[in-house]
Amino acid sequence: MVCAPVYSAYHGLASQVAVGVEEGLKHLSSIHCDELVSLSKSALTDFVGSLSGAKLEQLNHALAAALELS
Repeated sequence: MVCAPVYSAYHGLASQVAVGVEEGLKHLSSIHCDELVSLSKSALTDFVGSLSGAKLEQLNHALAAALELS
């Protein structure tokens, strides 16, 4: 699986998406699409939260920015 890490730091970059309690997290955080990592699916053991349609759209834009896609 290709995963984007979630950190508590948010710098407002086009490659980041702010997430928080509404997505199931304990506090304000952000998805960092400029730090993608490859993980085995078996390493993903705990369900944390989910993204709304609007957040998924933001994530798509952040991934496009990080990967320099048009």
